[in-house]
Amino acid sequence: MEKVLCAGGIIAGMPLGVYISVPFCPSKCSYCNFASDVFSRAVFERYVERVCADIENAERIAAEAGGEMERAVDSIYLGGGTPTVLETGQLERIFGAVRRRFKVTSDAEVTVECAPGTLTPAMMESLLRCGVNRLSLGVQSFVDQEAAAVGRLHKRNTVLEDVARLRAAGISNINVDLIAGLPHQTRESWEFSLAETVATGAPHVSVYMLEVDEDSRLGRELIAGGARYHAHFVPDEEATADFYLAACEQLGAAGIAQYEISNFARAGFDSRHNLKYWTRRPYLGFGVDAHSMLAADREGCDREGHDPAAALRASFNRADAAQQRAPGLSPRGYDIESVRFSTADTLEQFLAGAPVRPTLVTRRSALEENFFLGLRLTKGVNLRSIVDEFGEGTLADFGASIDEFVEDGLLDREGDRICLTSRGRLLSNEVFQRFISLSPTLT
Repeated sequence: MEKVLCAGGIIAGMPLGVYISVPFCPSKCSYCNFASDVFSRAVFERYVERVCADIENAERIAAEAGGEMERAVDSIYLGGGTPTVLETGQLERIFGAVRRRFKVTSDAEVTVECAPGTLTPAMMESLLRCGVNRLSLGVQSFVDQEAAAVGRLHKRNTVLEDVARLRAAGISNINVDLIAGLPHQTRESWEFSLAETVATGAPHVSVYMLEVDEDSRLGRELIAGGARYHAHFVPDEEATADFYLAACEQLGAAGIAQYEISNFARAGFDSRHNLKYWTRRPYLGFGVDAHSMLAADREGCDREGHDPAAALRASFNRADAAQQRAPGLSPRGYDIESVRFSTADTLEQFLAGAPVRPTLVTRRSALEENFFLGLRLTKGVNLRSIVDEFGEGTLADFGASIDEFVEDGLLDREGDRICLTSRGRLLSNEVFQRFISLSPTLT
């Protein structure tokens, strides 16, 4: 039986994905809830120096967090922020550091996020020298009024010109980001943005529904019921959901198939890097608010005098550890499957040298992740693979909920495979939370 990637533990020895955060932007969009902002260019050099130093010390940083780091890398992703606001020399130093420290495969996917209008001729030449073969354009809307209302500095023609220049330079693997639910957006304007996206010929499209939370200016204004940042022109939740469903239909009809809740691609153009997140494959992050996931260094956990993430490990109940310990593992590494760690989430803390924050992932947590990450993918989760990885009886606690979600139209089940329905994708957090709450204690 096929064993899908999303239903297995993280495996040491797999090529890494490398993510590098560049938290600098030419303007701060009102909807943005990321750790990025407008900063003086004077700080760029200090930031690049710190990122390059961390790349050089990657093995030590991984070991101190309790992770096992491989040197082979088959995807590199520069995000932010807007990496293309850096000087070309700074960008090339970052890529140079990665290639010196890691063994980048010849077929690696190398992506850079870009705000339309920042692709100067010099930047384009620099990207090509760095081996970049994929660009992600933060378009959000092809309607100039909508883009301007949230602080985007480009116009529709800027995007079209950038796409044409990228193709002329030999970069045809292009992603277009869109946001459903922006201020002033209507069904007609949204369909126009979708049609324009398809017309660009971009083989990959990401569609996000506007997030309303305290981490963005627009989100805070919406929560407060105010009118700043055009908040009173934001479509309601029902309209935004309709826009998302329209995107699924319109992009699918154009041959750009949905393969994840927010991502669509033509055949052969799925994002290799992002798939690592959803299929629990190892990756390393550098820069502000960057996240990593590596296989646990179990030998390191057991070596005398070496106890990575000791404070976290000490928090486990030792009585439970005696019962949960997997065969062949010592008490100190009893059920640690992998380790996640993240960097400081502010520029000030990062530049001050704040250490990474590790979180140890037990087999129980890994099971939860297999469900709520795997179900993000259109192909869903293979239940037989779950049993193969976590043992017979693992699914006993989930059966009733799976049946209920199928009956409610949130899940489809075909044989051993379950996946979200179109309605289930809109209510995915409700589904994910149920799988987390039902997760059994593993032995």
